Amino acid sequence: MTLPFVKMHAHGDDFIIVDRRGLDDPITAQVARRLGNRHTGIGFNQLAVVLDCEDALARIKFWNPNGTPLQTCGSATRGVADRLMHETGRDTIVLRTDRGLLTCVRAAGQQVSVDMGAPSLDWSGVPLADALDTRTLPIDGAPAACSMGNPHCTYFIDDISTIDVAAVGPALETHPLFPANTNVHFVQVLDRSHIRLRIWERGGGVPLGSGSCCCGAVVNGIRRGLLDATVQVQCDGGTVTVQWDGQGGVVLTGRVEQIMQGTAYLL
Repeated sequence: MTLPFVKMHAHGDDFIIVDRRGLDDPITAQVARRLGNRHTGIGFNQLAVVLDCEDALARIKFWNPNGTPLQTCGSATRGVADRLMHETGRDTIVLRTDRGLLTCVRAAGQQVSVDMGAPSLDWSGVPLADALDTRTLPIDGAPAACSMGNPHCTYFIDDISTIDVAAVGPALETHPLFPANTNVHFVQVLDRSHIRLRIWERGGGVPLGSGSCCCGAVVNGIRRGLLDATVQVQCDGGTVTVQWDGQGGVVLTGRVEQIMQGTAYLL
């Protein structure tokens, strides 16, 4: 069986899109792992499968390269939105993910914005193993936690260059406090509207960027009183804008770019 795909990236966060509208969905955990291998597959941070949907323009299912599913992905959602906006001629569309209905809007400079929904701030919504204040966790480094449909743990540090993300990330991802494991962020606050962010991504390692991680990092920074409502987030692969008023949905805005299209072979 052959599987057409498109590969895109958003600030270095690479993903592939498989459009299966009107067709079956052949993606399983095993298939996602094969396609996600950067040596013997295509390689990606996330795989987005586009499916038919009754109450939105399309439904998206997401996979990590290790074959685990995830509820949402800010970068791949914006990539799918960009393609469907070109296809339909619309500047605003609604997509369904396991996190719910997400509204996507064409922004200035061919950017795409997505309202990622309100963050989950209670310990049970992250989730944590214990009933704790998620603004300051009682573990080394006193990080903050939230969920954007996937768990996020944010460390605020003075000098991000001192952190070996690949060395410390795996143990923090699987810390017993996070029963579903967690994404891990390291944030250096440059000023109240600008941060430098490096990431250990749950199930994916060290990416150049991550839309949902950018959102989680800003949410936790605002909750700590460190950031204003609109923040430029500088990742290894580029910069995106995150907006949150402390009450409603978190809006992620940035460019998405197509890299290639092709056909994968499924044995």
